[in-house]
Amino acid sequence: MRWLKFAALNVMRNRRRSLVAIFITALGTAALLLAGGFALYTYDALERVTVRESGHLVVGTRQHFELDEDVPLQHGLDDAAALQARLAADSAVRHVLPRVEFSGLVSNGEKSAGMMALGLDAAAELRAKGPFLNVVDGAMPDGDAGDAGDEADGAAWVLLGAELARSLKASPGGRLTLLATDTRGALRTLPVRVLGVVSTGVPELDRRQLYTDLRGAQRLLGSARVSTLQVFLGGMEEVASAQARLQARLPGLVVRSWEAQAGFYESVRALYHRIFGVMGLVIGVIVVVVVANAMASAVVERTREIGTLRALGTLPGQLLRALALEGLILGGGGALLGAVAAVTVSALLQVFPVQMPPPPGRSVGYPLQIDLDPLPVLNTVLLMALLATLASAWVARRTVRKPIVEALAHL
Repeated sequence: MRWLKFAALNVMRNRRRSLVAIFITALGTAALLLAGGFALYTYDALERVTVRESGHLVVGTRQHFELDEDVPLQHGLDDAAALQARLAADSAVRHVLPRVEFSGLVSNGEKSAGMMALGLDAAAELRAKGPFLNVVDGAMPDGDAGDAGDEADGAAWVLLGAELARSLKASPGGRLTLLATDTRGALRTLPVRVLGVVSTGVPELDRRQLYTDLRGAQRLLGSARVSTLQVFLGGMEEVASAQARLQARLPGLVVRSWEAQAGFYESVRALYHRIFGVMGLVIGVIVVVVVANAMASAVVERTREIGTLRALGTLPGQLLRALALEGLILGGGGALLGAVAAVTVSALLQVFPVQMPPPPGRSVGYPLQIDLDPLPVLNTVLLMALLATLASAWVARRTVRKPIVEALAHL
């Protein structure tokens, strides 16, 4: 404790230089924590979006995941209802949602446009997720009559992407026709009524995306199969164990985790790791250089003082420890101030939201948030303090071992 007090008094001898070193260390630490917190928020947001869209686990045939289909549902799942019941029997499973994926044309009678369609069970989707689409016009299916179709003409409901609806001049209550090849390669049609217009936030996707009820999609494709079954669990911590357990129970099928379905998530994560890894390295070098420069100046100015202390019997190791403690105070103090600043900014963003502009390829922005976990914050502060301590010890090592006569004669 005495040596720490001694080091603190020495730091205050040149306050301007010490404050500059502390300020730069604080700025670097805050920048590193804010960047890391933004990355963590991005990972968490992408994770939530991916799981909400695909489920924690996806069950399908091996051919569905590995091969292209010549006709819709070629590699689909048979007897989906029985398979759903088997999956739902697992204690970790909360919901099992069937999906039918297909493509084709949608026509208003005068104009046709290509579509990427998704047949789903509206009632099950609403129970699992609540309102799961951003409806900009019209309404979501109520989950009751939606799957049964319109009693008057058997028309199924559809939700259109905003750009697709604009292209077809379609609005809620309007009538369209879906055209697609069935499981035998024959062209079939299905009359549909427009229930609403949705926006995915991705203009390219809005030009082709269409949602319809599961039974309508199966009627159009002439098959009772489904493409996949999405499994929703109680939480992310159950994914690995549930995947292994369900895969053992379904040896003829493939149970994939949400991460295996999230190519975009993995790409963003890898990119951010590289960007913020380089950023952290640069900030670490800056902190080391600044603290080392401050300590080098202090050591040079106090060379005769160091020689005097040596002459009075102070050991080189004791002097090196005292000078390293000065670096610890500079680096640790700056890192703590930077951590406080980062936490303050994170809290302020919760109170005063800041909206970020839309990223490339999207039409809507997102709120700026910083997720700061205690452990990464603590690790960052300790790392900055350690780097500063090592830098101080490095620049002082020669001076404290300099011969006493030579140190006393230093000008």
